[in-house]
Amino acid sequence: MNIRFEGKVIIVTGGGHGLGREMCRAFSALGGRVWTCDLNRENLEETRAMAGEGCEIRVVDVRDRPGVAAFVAEASEDSGRVDVLVNNAGGVVGQVGRPIEEVSLEEWQAIFDVNLTGAFNFSQAVAPGMKAHGWGRMVNISSGAGLRVSLTGIQAYASAKAGQIGLTRQLAHELGPFGITVNCVAPGFVRCNPTTERQWQSYGEEGQRSLVEGIATRRLGTPEDIGNAVLFFSSDFASWITGQTLSVDGGR
Repeated sequence: MNIRFEGKVIIVTGGGHGLGREMCRAFSALGGRVWTCDLNRENLEETRAMAGEGCEIRVVDVRDRPGVAAFVAEASEDSGRVDVLVNNAGGVVGQVGRPIEEVSLEEWQAIFDVNLTGAFNFSQAVAPGMKAHGWGRMVNISSGAGLRVSLTGIQAYASAKAGQIGLTRQLAHELGPFGITVNCVAPGFVRCNPTTERQWQSYGEEGQRSLVEGIATRRLGTPEDIGNAVLFFSSDFASWITGQTLSVDGGR
């Protein structure tokens, strides 16, 4: 299976570290013209150094609709469209698990804004160009928390990630007639950024062993494991797959 992306414009949100950085590297290595955004310029510079000259970086907040629209317009300027969108930006925005009665509405909304509304904003911005071209790929990055329960115990995170799965199904049916597929990857536990590293360390030796022993392959995932699934969904090999959520978790 030879997957290539020459001539394709790819947007990866949240490309400043972890999974997003690996996706930028992989798409660029396969010939794609990658545009990525995050909030931290220094992190983005590190991503560009890894991904090479085929990667453009911009500081964009996925919650900022005018900023999102401007970023998509710039990425689309030469070809008139974005071919592949990966809605990867998200996370727990610094929160930790607490009893529901202690969670403020602002904290609840903050996680939804980054994980779910951000995906909506970008999907809405790229859809017209994909429709006009008659081809497109959207891949949403959810989580095992969206399918089961969150290991962090953060109610909003589990709910927003489940919402991404619902958005995937709905957009797949809406956009399928235009040659656009919409799929979702639900990663298992991957130590790929400061947040997941703190989470891993918080489990202690016994908790870490228990987590790994609960995985069929008896190992944690890597960014490459997740990136490979995204590359497949973004390719012509997945042209008759849409509305699906693929668990990439080593077997839970």
